[in-house]
Amino acid sequence: MVVSRGKNPSAQETFMQMAQAAGLRSRVLVTLGLLVLVRLGVFIPVPGIDRVAFGQAIESGSLGGFIGFIDIFVGGGLSALGIFALGILPFINASIIMQLLTAALPALEDLQKNEGEAGRRRVSQITRYVAFGWAILQSALLSIFLLSPFAEQPGIFFVVQTVIALTAGSMFVMWVGEVITERGIGNGASLLIFINIVSTLPRSLSLTLELAKGEDSRVGGVIILLLVFLAMIVGIVFVQEGTRRIPIISARRQVGRKLYLEQSNYLPLRLNQGGVMPIIFASAVLVLPLSLTQYVSNPAFVGAVNTYLNPTSWVYVLLYLVMILFFSYFYASLVVNPEDMSRNLKKMGASIPGIRPGKATTEYIGRVLNRLTFLGAIFLGLVAVIPSAVEGATRVQTFQGLGATSLLILVGVAIETAKQVQTYVISQRYEGMVKQ
Repeated sequence: MVVSRGKNPSAQETFMQMAQAAGLRSRVLVTLGLLVLVRLGVFIPVPGIDRVAFGQAIESGSLGGFIGFIDIFVGGGLSALGIFALGILPFINASIIMQLLTAALPALEDLQKNEGEAGRRRVSQITRYVAFGWAILQSALLSIFLLSPFAEQPGIFFVVQTVIALTAGSMFVMWVGEVITERGIGNGASLLIFINIVSTLPRSLSLTLELAKGEDSRVGGVIILLLVFLAMIVGIVFVQEGTRRIPIISARRQVGRKLYLEQSNYLPLRLNQGGVMPIIFASAVLVLPLSLTQYVSNPAFVGAVNTYLNPTSWVYVLLYLVMILFFSYFYASLVVNPEDMSRNLKKMGASIPGIRPGKATTEYIGRVLNRLTFLGAIFLGLVAVIPSAVEGATRVQTFQGLGATSLLILVGVAIETAKQVQTYVISQRYEGMVKQ
């Protein structure tokens, strides 16, 4: 097989390596096998529940928007009420909680940054314990919610067995995600969410085709919506890969008798530091009042929420954009610390041309980061609002589950997984060179 050693692997070389190289092939097979296993577990039913009535309640929207929002990320696990109904969500929630605690608690921050691999393993272990507790809490709340209208035999035994089944299923899914990360291809947790979102696409596509066949007037709307989704995907790829490269110069240094001259390099800052997290946080906060209207009997509260926090309301859109902007800055402050970056540059003997080391460097990186975060937040706001606006204008609601959050996750996970596959192919390429 002819390969271009100085370039990224082509699609032909990638597929050839996946088929022929034993190491890469086994990783791909492990990943695919575990993903199929998790999808099958979604449809293994939790005992003692009237799943037909629950599925009808979700389809009618009588359970509130929050459950429908969560159901997207577990691939229909909630509507099917399988043992994997919670999926990877408790682990994702625990990871977010640990990120916030690491920024707030100096002990955890020291463990994460200064204790090396042992410290990171300790943080991972604490995250698992938090995920276990969170899974128990979520499964208990879900079982209590299901107790009265959907349980075949209501009682404490139903609550206990439901909590055990859902918690065990969530912990198994978390373990599968870690196995995929270690022995498969890509990030296990991200791939599990990816496959759950992809599993909803066939149904949306079939409903769209039926709509186009049944009403000729909707064909134009369907085409416009598909073109908008395609444009969004292209835009997401550019923004996800977009970086601001700040030039840095390493000072000349002497090691023994060897003199190393000045070296030019760059410091990459991503345009979208928070990824999909600002949209997830903003959506969860705005969906919560709509869910509370199912349990609050105050007519004034219910009327205000239905009027001003309806997704078609301009107040809702404005609040959505403001919260995306807020959470973008909040999450960027957690991911990137200009003071730490300035300190690390000073330790390495590197500096930004024209900027003095220390406080001036910290302020410069902070200004650049603020501008990038603002641009990234504007893009996230557009991605969040445009698909919904086009769906409302074309009156094609068949892709309602595939919103901005799902698109960002799908594109982001696909890019990261493709990069990891390319890394393995390049490593196989150089192993072949060494053997020759």
